[in-house]
Amino acid sequence: MSLLKSAATVSGLTLVSRITGVIRDMLIARIFGASAETDAFYVAFRLPNMLRRLFAEGAFQQAFVPMLADVKAREDGTDRTFIDHVFTVLALAVFAASVLGVLVAPLLVWAIASGLSSDPEAFDLATALTRFMFPYIAFMALTALAASVLNTWKRFAIPAATPVLLNLSFIGCTLWLAPRLEEPIWALAVAVIVGGVLQLGTQYFALCRLGIVIRPASLKASLGDTDVRRVLKLMVPALFGVGVAQLSILINTNIASHLGHGAVTWLNFADRLMEFPTALLGVALGTVLLPGLSSAYAKGDMARYNTLLDRGLRLVMLVGIPAAVGLWLTSEALVSFLFQGRNFTPYDVSQTALAVVGYSVGLIGLIALKIVAPAFYARKDIRTPVKVAFWSLVVVQLVNLVSVPLFSHAGLALSVGVGSVFNAGTLLVILRRRGIYQPLSGWTKALGRILLATVVMGVALAWGQTFVTWTTMPWMMRAGGVLGMVAAAAVIYFGLMFTMGWRLSDLRPGRGD
Repeated sequence: MSLLKSAATVSGLTLVSRITGVIRDMLIARIFGASAETDAFYVAFRLPNMLRRLFAEGAFQQAFVPMLADVKAREDGTDRTFIDHVFTVLALAVFAASVLGVLVAPLLVWAIASGLSSDPEAFDLATALTRFMFPYIAFMALTALAASVLNTWKRFAIPAATPVLLNLSFIGCTLWLAPRLEEPIWALAVAVIVGGVLQLGTQYFALCRLGIVIRPASLKASLGDTDVRRVLKLMVPALFGVGVAQLSILINTNIASHLGHGAVTWLNFADRLMEFPTALLGVALGTVLLPGLSSAYAKGDMARYNTLLDRGLRLVMLVGIPAAVGLWLTSEALVSFLFQGRNFTPYDVSQTALAVVGYSVGLIGLIALKIVAPAFYARKDIRTPVKVAFWSLVVVQLVNLVSVPLFSHAGLALSVGVGSVFNAGTLLVILRRRGIYQPLSGWTKALGRILLATVVMGVALAWGQTFVTWTTMPWMMRAGGVLGMVAAAAVIYFGLMFTMGWRLSDLRPGRGD
């Protein structure tokens, strides 16, 4: 399966996930609003999510996927034993982390959102929610293991589709369970656990259909496995790298908790909106690229390695640049359309839109990072991304010193955007300086077309909203206006690209797949 076809498959299924995610967030915004209780939930959910990045799709996948590609390439039948050994060690680690998290939940809540301590009820609620949801990391870590195996076997569809189950769980619990509870916010916590169980069960069933039945093994044998030790060795720098990124999120969440009720929720909804382009292109390409790059590197096929990386970066520019400009110019329209309702006021809309503008500054970096980082992971070089991630954290906090006093919570979003551009840009420069990546022909012409088409699209979007006040419209008018505007922007952009001679074949320079 070609890179473009595989990425399109993952992207399409991810789109379904994001659409259901938007429906979920629309319901949460309308039913729960930007309240102290909603802030408490998002703080509590942030904690297992943070550790999920360590034990699941973050450090673990970065270390496990390249090693699994190596073991599979040997064709000696040891891949199944290797998977069992990794499962055993991972399951023990996440079980221990879950127990510890439940025990020290108050300390964790204070560390991530000390501003909640000024409201004892919100703090106690966040602590209770954290204890209830912490086992979520165990389900997601094992789900990540199953997804990594499926992706290595080039079964991309199921891992891309299963996040829909979490969203459906949220939707169901919000509509059915919340009205039946004395404290409705607990319905969201139940949804997290139910969603984790459903995702793990679905992916395990998919593995069984492939004939891969994961079984616990002897802990002694698992820890004694040379390949498992190599995974653990690779995970150490990866943990630092992911830890640095999560530390940045933790610091920003803590700062937001001191900016008044609603700030955490505004940032969360803005972040969710940004996940659309980030997931549809960045995550989709990263998911497809890492196994491909790892396989090419393991076989010593550096020409294919370079071609895959070049194609990924071309797609980033093609979609990322107009998406960043579009989000900037339509931030209020999109937020109003998606989230404005009974408990999510026009003021909440304006504050969330400001955060979206801040994030959009770094959208290219957020997407490109999903492409350039796997280029290092595939080579089992995790130290370089870690070092760059550390300096990105420094950049984020330096920007915070200036941006937060000026723009409040939007300054936090801006700092993340600037940090992501710094991170991705630095990694790309290193790839070029080390001779790992050599751009193929046609980049100048491609960028020229993209920039010109984006400028025209941006002018059209700005002009089309000159006399529009989105927050005062009935919802149906907002929906029609926003969908029409997005469709028009897409037609203008890609219409101009085709007029200037761009074709899908431009994404396929050099050797084929």
